[in-house]
Amino acid sequence: MNKPTGGMSANNAEDFVKRWLGVTASELSTAQSFVTQLCELLEVAAPHPTPEQDYMFERPITFRHGDGSSSAGRIDCYRRGHFVLEAKKLKNAGATKGFDDALLRARTQAEGYARALPAAEGRPPFLLVVDVGNVIEVYAEFTRSGATYTPFPDPRSHRLQLADLARPEVQATLRAIWSDPESLNPATASARVTREVASKLAELARSLEQSGHKPDHVAAFLTRCLFSMFAEDVELLPKGSFLGLLQSHREHAATLQQMLRILWADMDRGGFSAALATQVLRFNGKLFKSPASDGYSLLLNQEQIGRLIDAANANWREVEPAIFGTLLERALDPTERHALGAHYTPRAYVERLVLPTVVEPLRADWANAQAAALVLAHEAAELSGKAHAQKMAEARAQVRQFHHQLCSTRVLDPACGSGNFLYVTLEHLKRLEGEVLNQLEALGQTQSLLELEGETVTPQQLLGIELNERAAALAELVLWIGYLQWHIRTRGNKAVAEPVVHDFGNIEHRDAVLESDESELAYDPHGQLLTRWDGATFKPHPVTGALVPDEAAQVPQWKYVRPRQAGWPQADFIVGNPPFIGASTMRACPDGYVEALRSAWPEVPGECRLRDVLVESGLVAGGLWAASPLWPDHHQQPAPDFQPAGGVSRAGWAMRFP
Repeated sequence: MNKPTGGMSANNAEDFVKRWLGVTASELSTAQSFVTQLCELLEVAAPHPTPEQDYMFERPITFRHGDGSSSAGRIDCYRRGHFVLEAKKLKNAGATKGFDDALLRARTQAEGYARALPAAEGRPPFLLVVDVGNVIEVYAEFTRSGATYTPFPDPRSHRLQLADLARPEVQATLRAIWSDPESLNPATASARVTREVASKLAELARSLEQSGHKPDHVAAFLTRCLFSMFAEDVELLPKGSFLGLLQSHREHAATLQQMLRILWADMDRGGFSAALATQVLRFNGKLFKSPASDGYSLLLNQEQIGRLIDAANANWREVEPAIFGTLLERALDPTERHALGAHYTPRAYVERLVLPTVVEPLRADWANAQAAALVLAHEAAELSGKAHAQKMAEARAQVRQFHHQLCSTRVLDPACGSGNFLYVTLEHLKRLEGEVLNQLEALGQTQSLLELEGETVTPQQLLGIELNERAAALAELVLWIGYLQWHIRTRGNKAVAEPVVHDFGNIEHRDAVLESDESELAYDPHGQLLTRWDGATFKPHPVTGALVPDEAAQVPQWKYVRPRQAGWPQADFIVGNPPFIGASTMRACPDGYVEALRSAWPEVPGECRLRDVLVESGLVAGGLWAASPLWPDHHQQPAPDFQPAGGVSRAGWAMRFP
């Protein structure tokens, strides 16, 4: 086929595909024409020379090397703040090891270009790797911090075949990369949906409490409701079934109360559900246990049922787990509800810790394993018979060995709150696993064998400790919702195995710094029970009217028997906000607890700050620090170029143990 020429109708996608399919001309003679005509198809401006060099072909860059030297390079096509495009014209197009290897090298080359751009320009959120007339691979990195670009939207659908360009949704995605790349950031849209959902639940929770329901019962009831809403939106329950149940019994509150109890009990054990008159999956976990307990299903009034229906109409498929737990915790906690619209730790802040400390070291290990596997595969291509099969088995073994390492990696957040650090880590582990499984398939390994062996990244690898019982429960919920979102997005809901969730016990509800045999009420030498202000109840001052502590709101003091330092589960990485009690918080703590802390941590005088203990022991330095193989000998060094987001009051931390 001859090299395509201009004159193509901008909207004629079929003509575009037909003209470029099977093109055999060289990369140099086709790449710019392909990109120009692709721009016509997408109805966006084509690259053009400018003094600012912000959108052009052959953008010059300078590589700075570790020895102080430099070298020149050119980006095939570049748009500042949008993408780096690397174009090739590969001879062996198709699903072959050589083809995959060539695209991998092109991706690495494009990533090198992105990192070599001047710091003032920043790194673009997208990489496009183009085999002219064949495929376009899409990679994204929305933090723009120099982290690894990952397949977008996921490892299963990031490679666009030429024929895919005729699909309107594919054109829309590429058009957004050219015109508004941030609109494709899943965290942006999901954050908006999540805030709307949390606001609806906060209103409903307040209404239920005003009706006389206990806050803990309200929180547990609404958590079961929201998981059911999520389950029906991703079709783990029949689509629209939970919403339909609410609507069918809207005028009969007592019936709805019993129907919800029946549904959740059926979801726990699986099988036929009388509430929905159909089979349901076995969900298991802790969420739907004890259907006979008080507050399991609440009696709602007409207005509250209406609010629940409004919440069910939201798109629960799109909630953002990285902030969902925090917002939901505030929505369900009467003392925190006022802070629903206040600052939360944003995803980008979490990724600034998680990526360099957890993900980048694992990706470095993966790059080594992948390179070794490809060398063996190339050697196998020169052989035949048993020798070929043996060499290919060795190549697959290299990848499977890393996959086992990935599935064995354990990450701990010892003050996990509602789980946002753990969820972001889980998502990046799943992204990396998708790439590993793709490589195994390219080497002739089917995923079905892996599934039979039960080897996959799961929430069991994400470990958390949290003192707040509601937050601990939400952290577990957030991990499972995030895990199921990823699983369904990449493989479909038919691949979800039963039970849908597991009670792994990976999120522990306990104190992360103090452990004791038991606690008991504290009395003074005269046998009088010791009490203290509850720290939460206020009353108007009789003169000024200002709110002051209500001395009548007293809670008992406790003493701790044989207090000691709390143990932590073994982990390869530690991430999150460190658990510590500073001087101001110490003043609000019960005296018995303070005494127990000082007894358990005698090496820390004055105030008890776990971070200071870690400094003393040499495990971590103060402030925001990270330990990983990015620095020699695993010494703790400051995380580079970190600027905390506005409103973040506590430094994050992240560590990897050699």
